[in-house]
Amino acid sequence: MTWFNKQSRLVQLLLLIIPGINWITEILVRWSTFLKKGGLVRLIICIVVTFGGFFVGWLDFIWVLLYKKLFLQ
Repeated sequence: MTWFNKQSRLVQLLLLIIPGINWITEILVRWSTFLKKGGLVRLIICIVVTFGGFFVGWLDFIWVLLYKKLFLQ
């Protein structure tokens, strides 16, 4: 999570807009956050991202564009 947040906004948006890359980015960022902080909500989000990552990736792209952070981060 901290690696993703340290990137420039342009790099974050590029990682989230490219199909396939957005899914891998989502999985890495979400699972690393869960492993560091834990929590039931984070676990549910990790499972959703693992199986429906493309949709969540597009949602996160819009969220980063508007609010400069990932959805439900």
